[in-house]
Amino acid sequence: MDIRIATRDDWPGLWPIIEEVVRDGRTYCWPVDAGEDACRDWWMGKPGGSVYVAVDADGSIAGTAELHPNQPAAGSHVANAGFMVASRASGRGLGRALGRHVIEEASKQGFTAMQFNAVVATNTHAIRLWQSLGFEILATVPGAFRHPDLGPVGLNLMYRSL
Repeated sequence: MDIRIATRDDWPGLWPIIEEVVRDGRTYCWPVDAGEDACRDWWMGKPGGSVYVAVDADGSIAGTAELHPNQPAAGSHVANAGFMVASRASGRGLGRALGRHVIEEASKQGFTAMQFNAVVATNTHAIRLWQSLGFEILATVPGAFRHPDLGPVGLNLMYRSL
C-alpha cells in the first residue's frame, strides 16, 4: 500500500469511493444525493488543504484522506481531516495507515492539534480507531446527525494535540 498526494488525475478512482460513502449516509453529513461536482469541490477544494490517496499494488485507489485547517486565520493552527475507505478494502488496516499518515503530515505542516468536528456516535469503528491514535471525545452533540436507520444520533467532537 502506497499513500501519496492525490492529483487531479486520481479523481476517477476517488469518485466511486466517495460516492459509496456519501450515498450510504451513515458517516458523513453531506447530502446523500450530492452530485459528483459538489463532492469533488468538497473533497478536493478546501483552502490550504491536502488530499491523499492510498493505492493498492495493482494501482487502484483503495482509500483517501483530506487534511485542512479546521478554521481560518486565528484557528488555522488546528487541523481537521476526513477519511474514506472503499468497502472492498475494509478490514485491512487502511484507515489506520491513512490516519497515521495524516497525523504525521499535519505535524510536518506545523499544525499543533487535530480536531474532528463530526464523528457520528454510531460509527464505533472510527471512534475506536481515533481513540487508539490518541484522540479523545471532548463532547457529543445529542441528536445532531440524522442517521438513515436509527434517526437522530450524536455527533462527537474529537481532539488530540500534535
